[in-house]
Amino acid sequence: MTPNNPKPADIQHAHAVVWIDHLTAKIFPMGHAGVGEVVVHAHPSSSHLHHKANSVGSGHAGDDKHFLPKVAEALRFCRDILIVGPGIEKSKLQHYLKDTRKDLSETQLHVEAADHPSDREIIALGRRRFGLD
Repeated sequence: MTPNNPKPADIQHAHAVVWIDHLTAKIFPMGHAGVGEVVVHAHPSSSHLHHKANSVGSGHAGDDKHFLPKVAEALRFCRDILIVGPGIEKSKLQHYLKDTRKDLSETQLHVEAADHPSDREIIALGRRRFGLD
């Protein structure tokens, strides 16, 4: 992996900001020593669907069942997590972490709506939230 995208096990900061949508999670572990970055991509069953008259189904691509577990794995060392993003995927991640990370309390998982901020804006949001300015 490249230096900008280290293995999740190499990132051991106490705090992290996660920007997530249904295809990508950008994870910025941070602490007083600096900021890392990990990108996790989903692999949905189909990236493009066509709607046809009289067809069965919702017309939505199926979720990648391994996406949230991969994101959670990248966050395993973090004790304080801010989840941001445009859709419902941030709530799905919050619920997944509540179910699988019993070491995290309600006050250690934060969720905020954020459309498509730049990486610098995501990092600044995390620094303010975690008092790392």
